[in-house]
Amino acid sequence: MSARASLGALLAVQVVSRTGNVVTTVAVPFAVLARGGSATDVGIAAFAATVPIVLGGPFGGALVERFGFVRSSVASDVVSGATLLAMPVLAWTVGLPFWALLALVFVSGLFDLPGESARRVLLPGLARAAGVPLERAVGHFEASQRLSVLIGAPVGGLLVAAAGPMAALACTAAAFATAALLAAVLVRQAEEASAEGTGAAPRSGYWQDIAEGFRFCVRDPFFRLVVALVLVTNLLDAARSTTLLPLYADDVLGGAQALGFVSGTFGGAAFLGSVAFGYVAHRVPRRLTFVLCFVLAGGPSLLVPALGLGLPWMLAGAATSGLAAGALNPILGAVELERIPEHMRARVFGLLGAGTWAGIPIGGLLAGFAADGAGVQATFGVVLVLYTVVTLAPLTGGAWRLMERPAAADRVAA
Repeated sequence: MSARASLGALLAVQVVSRTGNVVTTVAVPFAVLARGGSATDVGIAAFAATVPIVLGGPFGGALVERFGFVRSSVASDVVSGATLLAMPVLAWTVGLPFWALLALVFVSGLFDLPGESARRVLLPGLARAAGVPLERAVGHFEASQRLSVLIGAPVGGLLVAAAGPMAALACTAAAFATAALLAAVLVRQAEEASAEGTGAAPRSGYWQDIAEGFRFCVRDPFFRLVVALVLVTNLLDAARSTTLLPLYADDVLGGAQALGFVSGTFGGAAFLGSVAFGYVAHRVPRRLTFVLCFVLAGGPSLLVPALGLGLPWMLAGAATSGLAAGALNPILGAVELERIPEHMRARVFGLLGAGTWAGIPIGGLLAGFAADGAGVQATFGVVLVLYTVVTLAPLTGGAWRLMERPAAADRVAA
């Protein structure tokens, strides 16, 4: 298999695996609501779905380096598929108590970040072998994640509306099985072709590897700022996507199908934004572009529900925010690959992911309490103000200037 074909196979696995995750985020809230759950119960389920990512990131990255990148990707999808399949099987047979649903959701997400980190580590080696610029390869990788939202959100909404949330979860398990099979059969050659995939396992101990990665993250001035910023915005995004949007869709938009269309519109626009940005990323200033797109990524999609507007406005806001959001991860991903030493990428990706995702479980939970107390629209308004303020932080300068390409950063320092 050629390097370009291997790169395509890697992106295909990412699309299918992330599509399974997206359908899960659509189906689980409605599974809770179908049981008579409240907004707080939806927030608790969102907490159970996202807190394992914070745990799996730092502890899973060092394991990925030992276990192998392709095998880690396969194992992650197998665990996710098995746990999701257990939910409808239990519900249709002996019953599925709320605590059991939470436990299965927790285990399902525990290996998501290590699996994605493993695929991300393979990316730069394959890009070099295929002659693809790093920023473009990262843009395509991020676009594959956006494509999964474009596919998964409408499909999840339609499945929930047509067959119910448990049937949707059963179909999701099949998606994870497909991703595991694709990785085991096709991406194996990608690991062999990638320079990162052929390295020997780390020679130091497991805890020493984690400590080394943690020290790197803490001592790097740029990554300290990135983690702080993205932690807050992810918390606010989680409040919006895992709790507030399902509640708003249920109350105002007409249910799961509308939620799927809104999320799918955002994902489709973000996919187009990532693909298009990948071809111009190396020509634009990173920091200014990052700030502008970050502000737009939150503003329109939060303003519309804060005003209580209907589905057409929601779709327009989601499209605008999605196009802007498509540029964010390609910029950050390229900077990460430039600054992180190759031998510790998996563990540092896991640690950075855990740090930036640490607010997500809290965001969904707090949004549930806030929606019960102040209402969904008012909570959207608060999230809008906070999101806009924090995304302007890179304009303050300082270590944020390290976001620019090395040559540009050197000119600024001079």
